Amino acid sequence: MSEAKRFVVKVGSTLVTNRGAGLDASAIARWASQVAKLRQSGKEIVLVSSGAIAEGMQRLGWTRRPNAMHELQAAAAVGQMGLVQVYESCFREHGLRTAQVLLTHADLADRQRYLNARSTLLTLLGLGIIPVINENDTVVTDEIRFGDNDTLAALVTNLVEADYLIILTDQQGLHTEDPRVNPAASLIRRAQAGEARLEELAGGTGSAIAKGGMLTKVLAARRAARSGARTVIASGNEPDVLLRLAAGEEIGTLLSPQTTPLAARKQWLADHLQVAGRLTLDAGAAKALRSGGKSLLPVGVSKVEGEFERGAVVVCLSPDGAEVARGLVNYNAQESRRISGRPSGEIEAILGYVDEPELIHRDNLVVL
Repeated sequence: MSEAKRFVVKVGSTLVTNRGAGLDASAIARWASQVAKLRQSGKEIVLVSSGAIAEGMQRLGWTRRPNAMHELQAAAAVGQMGLVQVYESCFREHGLRTAQVLLTHADLADRQRYLNARSTLLTLLGLGIIPVINENDTVVTDEIRFGDNDTLAALVTNLVEADYLIILTDQQGLHTEDPRVNPAASLIRRAQAGEARLEELAGGTGSAIAKGGMLTKVLAARRAARSGARTVIASGNEPDVLLRLAAGEEIGTLLSPQTTPLAARKQWLADHLQVAGRLTLDAGAAKALRSGGKSLLPVGVSKVEGEFERGAVVVCLSPDGAEVARGLVNYNAQESRRISGRPSGEIEAILGYVDEPELIHRDNLVVL
């Protein structure tokens, strides 16, 4: 880690708030101090910070996190004002400028907006500015939500091709059991991101103020690994934790990629949290995709679900329902149903025309 250049740091709600009673300015000042020292050593830092809804709740006098979307949006709108003010003032003490970046999944699901967001963030880093990122809760809907800042931080890690994703929480890292239930649980120091056992070990949600739990962090590490990034899950209560991690000290849990990084376009495809449709494949087609380098032909599709247009992102499932791949489909849902299970040579006879012999071309498909 001491040789890494670019970091995405996600700071959870419990680390920037007074147990939900608004923002903890002194805690944020400590984060700013550590980030400033990392900047002086040549590191590039992107912050993904929770806390807007908690600050909004405090300003509105709410003691319990609301469930209604419009109330969450109102709290976020009020709280964002305080969040950016505190970060800006704390970083100004170190001669650093900040930029607020609000994102939704729709921003990253659209290829052009994805590239625009990437260009903006890389420009900010090149200018020596600290981007402070959060979900754009004031306009988001359930259909386009990230759902938690751990997922958002992983997508940003892929977006800027960071070397490390550092997820700071109120736990020491990933344990063999929930340490809040069993204090004798052992800390897992190292593992590979994406191991199925990690999802089994990570259970439960966070506090009443925080949205995510350890499971969202493990899933975020798996997502970040797609661009080759390593993930550290560590306690934000450790003194100077960012400085010590950047110096190479072993703190928390390190989750490393199992495979080589995905190419940028296929990484973008894999990062879609919502898909427009589902294609169930026969065993032969599923095997052909998993072996790599194959396009999906209509003859290998046994079932088409959902309503989608040409160019939509759809998911490919094995006969037992396991997700095999995602890709951009060449035909809409109605056309796909008509040609599914049929050889490509019959497409023109069935539809009256043929766009492509493949339902999904291998260049537009990513195997998961």
